[in-house]
Amino acid sequence: MEHVDVAVVGGGPAGSAAARAAAATGASALVLEKGVPREDRTGLGPDSTDAAGILDYWVDIMGIHPDEFPDGVLLSELDRAEFVGPSESCTLRSTGIDSSYDNFGYTFHRARFDDWLRERAETAGADYRVGVSVRDVETTLDADPRHTLRLADGDAVTADVVILADGPQRTVTNRVLDRYLPYPVTDRLGTTTANHIAYQEHRKLPPAVAEDLRGAITFWWGYIPGHTAYPWIFPNDDDVARIGLTMPIGLDLDDVTDPASYALVRPDDESVPGGSEYLRRLLEHEYGDEYDVPEDFPLVEDRGKSAGTETYPISSTRPVDSPVDAGIAVVGGAMGTTSAFHEGGDHVAVRTGSIAGELAGSGDLSGYNDAWKDAIEDEILRNVTMADMTAAYGPDDWDRVFRTARKMLAEESGYRLFERKFAAGWDAIKLLVGYRWRKRRLRGGYVNVPESDYVY
Repeated sequence: MEHVDVAVVGGGPAGSAAARAAAATGASALVLEKGVPREDRTGLGPDSTDAAGILDYWVDIMGIHPDEFPDGVLLSELDRAEFVGPSESCTLRSTGIDSSYDNFGYTFHRARFDDWLRERAETAGADYRVGVSVRDVETTLDADPRHTLRLADGDAVTADVVILADGPQRTVTNRVLDRYLPYPVTDRLGTTTANHIAYQEHRKLPPAVAEDLRGAITFWWGYIPGHTAYPWIFPNDDDVARIGLTMPIGLDLDDVTDPASYALVRPDDESVPGGSEYLRRLLEHEYGDEYDVPEDFPLVEDRGKSAGTETYPISSTRPVDSPVDAGIAVVGGAMGTTSAFHEGGDHVAVRTGSIAGELAGSGDLSGYNDAWKDAIEDEILRNVTMADMTAAYGPDDWDRVFRTARKMLAEESGYRLFERKFAAGWDAIKLLVGYRWRKRRLRGGYVNVPESDYVY
């Protein structure tokens, strides 16, 4: 039976970063990736589907500067983020966090990024098996080797350490973690409760719209119901943009307070509209007075996962610790590092994968849960706090916050607005105090499954 020092389940950003880091220590590292077809990729690869944008300080969290990318990965440079509410808006031109990257951010081609990460890992000495599904991981704590990975084709691989990087669907992760928890893992990581569903389309923008949106990632809050549910537009290259949205899975309109207050919900809707209908309504709402929608925003069918469109789950929960005493680390989307607020996650996926891979390659995972917190706790706490603050927001709340934030941002840039006092009025004081109070309260309890819950 084949044996490796480190077996990695999943070949996305977290898995590739883990494999590269493990191989760099001299350990034998094997990535097992089931692979999916994409029309914008040659051959199989990981399910590379997200809006794919990075902010300035995320570059340092990820540890990869865009100057390292080969041609075709970076699509556009960003200079701002636009937050649009039903009648109020605000613009973020700086995160306020020091960074080695000079611009506000960038957008990139996720499938090409994933394939490049794989090349880096293979160059470091990692082995990839694409088109191989892991059915289960059997672990015997006092055995040598400790882990046996059962593959769908009937083969098996043994390993000293296993890194689970199978993304938000957690096909393998949930099965493995369930064996070490005194409660069903689905209580914390059920795929329909811990994830959102996202949908996006690649569309060619009219020249005037493309120019207006150039350099900006734009988010519409309070337009569709659901906690941290929002449409977006991310500019790519050649006046093409990714127009998408994220929303809770299985949301029932009967559970929504005042659904008629949301701009993209119609009085005759009996259920939550599908992603494509929501996006058509967004374009009509924003541009229908000047353009024939969707004809003036044609679908670019040679991009994306399938005919210019992509549908995928995205983690919307808090992160979990790993059962390191069993020689297992969970990284990236599988561990829930994806932001609970804005659902960006490539930077923390790469970082957690790199940390786990380096420790796994050294043969000692015991410090992993402390190490990932040292690296990304501030980032996690910011986003968990904002998600907690906005849990019950409706359209009027988003207008109030954007009106207040616009005044606050006039005095201080980016996240620094939460670090000082303002003369922006009572709403600013309430927003500031509310954020600080929640962040302090969450500091000791933002982990979804703490290490102390595992039983061996």
